[in-house]
Amino acid sequence: MDEEELDLRGLKCPLPALLARRALARARPGTTIMVLVDDPMAPIDVPHMCRSEGYEFLESEREKNHTRLKLRRPVRTSRRSRR
Repeated sequence: MDEEELDLRGLKCPLPALLARRALARARPGTTIMVLVDDPMAPIDVPHMCRSEGYEFLESEREKNHTRLKLRRPVRTSRRSRR
């Protein structure tokens, strides 16, 4: 599976969540994206975006000056098709 890194340090919410969503939408199914953020609201907003959009939030790791958020585009989408 593919792995990508998305450095969003310096951006304030809602930009980290919006750009992470865009990266996940463009990624191939199964791709893992490591998102680096330093906005204190991003570790709350990004996991919420993942839950509401059907992406996987795998982990959060706080480092000295930023947080690493590990996200994945699922191989199968959990959304039901709308008719």
